[in-house]
Amino acid sequence: MSCIRKLRKRTKSQEFVYQEQCKIVAHENGKRIGLEGDPDLQFLLNGGDLLKVKSRSWRKTRYFRLNEDLKTMWQETSKTFKSNSGFSLEDVDSVRYGRQTDGLRKYTDSSVEDRCLSFIFKGRRKNLDLIASSKEEAKKWVSGLEKVMTGMHSLNRQQNSEHWIYNCMRKADKNADNKMSLKELKHFLRQINVEVDDSYAEMLFKKCDTSNSGTLEGSEIKHFYDLLTYREEIDVIYKKYATSNGQMSSADLLNFLQIEQREPVSLDYAQKLIMKYEMDETAKQNKYMSKDGFLMYLNHEDGSIFNPAHKPIYQDMRQPLNHYFISSSHNTYLMEDQLKGPSSTEAYIKALMKSCRCVELDCWDGPNGEPVIYHGHTLTSKVLFRDVIKAIKEYAFKTSQYPVILSLENHCTIEQQKIMAHHLTSILGSALLTQPLGYQMPTTFPGPEELKGHFLIKGKRLNKLDAAFNNNTTEDVDSVSEEDEAAELKEAEQKPKEKTAKKIKLAKELSDLVIYCKSVHFSTFEHSRDNQAFYEMASYKESKAMNLAENSATAFIHHNMDKLSRIYPAGSRTDSSNYNPVPLWNAGCQIVALNFQTPGKEMDLNQARFLPNGKCGYILKPEFMRDPASQFDPKCLTVGPWLQKKTFHVMIISAQQLPKINKDKQSSIVDPQVRVEIYGVPADNASKQTHHIDNNGFNPMWNARFQFTVHVPELALVRFVVEDYDAASHNDLVGLYTLPFTSMQNGYRHVPLLTKRGSLIPSAGLFVHIMVLDAK
Repeated sequence: MSCIRKLRKRTKSQEFVYQEQCKIVAHENGKRIGLEGDPDLQFLLNGGDLLKVKSRSWRKTRYFRLNEDLKTMWQETSKTFKSNSGFSLEDVDSVRYGRQTDGLRKYTDSSVEDRCLSFIFKGRRKNLDLIASSKEEAKKWVSGLEKVMTGMHSLNRQQNSEHWIYNCMRKADKNADNKMSLKELKHFLRQINVEVDDSYAEMLFKKCDTSNSGTLEGSEIKHFYDLLTYREEIDVIYKKYATSNGQMSSADLLNFLQIEQREPVSLDYAQKLIMKYEMDETAKQNKYMSKDGFLMYLNHEDGSIFNPAHKPIYQDMRQPLNHYFISSSHNTYLMEDQLKGPSSTEAYIKALMKSCRCVELDCWDGPNGEPVIYHGHTLTSKVLFRDVIKAIKEYAFKTSQYPVILSLENHCTIEQQKIMAHHLTSILGSALLTQPLGYQMPTTFPGPEELKGHFLIKGKRLNKLDAAFNNNTTEDVDSVSEEDEAAELKEAEQKPKEKTAKKIKLAKELSDLVIYCKSVHFSTFEHSRDNQAFYEMASYKESKAMNLAENSATAFIHHNMDKLSRIYPAGSRTDSSNYNPVPLWNAGCQIVALNFQTPGKEMDLNQARFLPNGKCGYILKPEFMRDPASQFDPKCLTVGPWLQKKTFHVMIISAQQLPKINKDKQSSIVDPQVRVEIYGVPADNASKQTHHIDNNGFNPMWNARFQFTVHVPELALVRFVVEDYDAASHNDLVGLYTLPFTSMQNGYRHVPLLTKRGSLIPSAGLFVHIMVLDAK
């Protein structure tokens, strides 16, 4: 809660005291993230006026400041003191300096370029575009906010937990006297998602109120905090292995690592963990790990369920391009639905910043000779092709250096196709691949490593690739878009006697930019094998692709050993919903395009598929999907290298600090339950769930054990879903986490939790025990 909102209810002396307390809180929080005494942080805490821009005519000065929790921004509104006058920095994706949004480019002049800044929010929330009074002030806002956000992101789970609880305590201290009454204690427990009966609250209060003063303060609050955050399950594990006078020696820790975590490590490694995570200097010197150090280890990435060895790029990136799954977006320009939603460069930026490596551009003739991008024949808004290419150029390689494929759906006339070609070559420059690598006609794709930092154009081409260096005149060719083609094929089924194919002119300038991704029509696998080159690729509507994956999986897998395949959602998905990508990956399809703007299970699976290998947007397919001798069939699991049957034991032990679902209702407490899901080949798909726990989102404990059999681990994904149980209606999502089966670590592990849009919930998590064994 902001200091400013509190000031209205206090006398002058109370205001002064509260302001001083706010400074102390901000100072403590600044220390936590390494910004103690930082002038940029002080600037943010003091705040200032910024001009808020919504249109050419709507511009209003608003006062903004960073709250003392360093996690929320307060902003003046038309109703200055309304309760929701602000936003959380956890909802902010980035802060940009300059006219870097569609709104600022549209509604401001270049003269204010160096005074502009924007808050870019996660999900579908509109950007907050602002103008500062000077260039220096704009830079202070941006650099200060970037420091704070970086500092907050660098906190581990335990530090986030402490930060969250500390600030909840501050909010519960209604009269700001640094003491906690019984009433304030009950309010605090509700804030942290725990509902207890009055007798338990009173018992807890009396246990801590050793001074019998009727309030908790100082060491009593510390005692209350220790009772609250006590982890019984950690205590049990620590005591089991701490055999050296109640402490965990480096030899004890090694036993834990080898027996429970199933890590083939040495004593030297155990000692390095002690040096890394132990906070007590005496314990460090004696090579012991205290319980606090042990919890710190479990809360860091070494104790996470996700294998840290899979975090950087670790796969061979020199295999042919078609040997990789490629993170891909459908109708990338859309922010919402397919019929009337906005088109924006922002959608491209968001996809690229998630390491999407194949984006789609639906190109149509626009006014003033400038081609535009939008969903043709709909009410979706239009964005200039030129602006999209500029945005792609700027953001393509910020999170991954590996190649980006621009999938063109071309509906433009010859004249505007030439303009498209000009924009592509002039804006992308040398990063645009305009001829094959090497000095002779290739017979296979280069690898992602060779194509680093390059853009590839996918589209129609007038001739074969071996004619790339010859001069050819423009000619009539079949250049219908993939989705138009699918619609025409459907129409042809209904009216078989009518000829539906159409031809339009294709500009040589645009055609020549298509090198390794020439769009062609798919007939049969045999026809493709006998008549099409490796660089000629088809796009399939989801129903066609699903049918092939279901009925001709082995042939589809072999087809994808030589060529690229792109899959896109059915046109009937006007709400921008998604299909399940897993069956298409099981068939070896590389470019499985999804609507990135739509959260849900399908995007969770996509995020998980591309979580390892540096989140670079490329994942090497299993060897059995690259070997021409392979006869792998996802539906019929005969003996082969793909069959590595595992028994997966998982115990859902507990959860910590789950977020409140209904934040507006103070009395609303989560009733959590956990579901574990497996996605992979049909034989591996499974789901099991725990019972729900009433009124405890802070530290629920289940100790529920499940067992799964996984036949093809290299294709399996594991999804943990935490929901708020409701007997009368649909359960609400609390948090989730999905990862590849082969990227899981064994043993006692913490599982981070994400929002439905894939953002980390900083202080929340699950605590589980994982054991993967070879099945008999």
